[in-house]
Amino acid sequence: MKIQNDAVVTMHFTVSSSDGTQIDSSRNGEPMVYLQGSRYLIQGLELALDGKAAGDKFVIDIAPENAYGERHDELVQAVPKEMFDGMDVAPGMTFRASTDDGEQSVMIIDVTEDEVIVDGNHPLSGLTLTFDVEVLEVRVATEEEIAHGHPHGAGGCGHDH
Repeated sequence: MKIQNDAVVTMHFTVSSSDGTQIDSSRNGEPMVYLQGSRYLIQGLELALDGKAAGDKFVIDIAPENAYGERHDELVQAVPKEMFDGMDVAPGMTFRASTDDGEQSVMIIDVTEDEVIVDGNHPLSGLTLTFDVEVLEVRVATEEEIAHGHPHGAGGCGHDH
């Protein structure tokens, strides 16, 4: 069976930055299982998987616009340190912040005496990503998996909807 919308795909992957730095991999653990068309994966990888079948292996570079987007300098902001009153903040910490556009994840990138510098960009934004993929299994999703928007294991999905 070829990968198409509403197929459950089991695969191993390794993702690296364009300089070869490994970011993540499933190869030393359980393979990834996802529902094609559910928008679980970045757009570029889901498009690259469309039409592939079990046993297929490929390497693909995915540009930022089809991955986590371009970086936006305006998402890096200095906020008064008193907004974090009573908290011991440090670079690398992440928080949910309320913005005019709703909730957004931000990462602290610097702390000064008076300010905390936060970055609302996704940590992988602006990067071309290289995926090394091996498709292990492709099957038709059940009606319940399609309704829930994700694949289920042998014992069901393990939570209430």
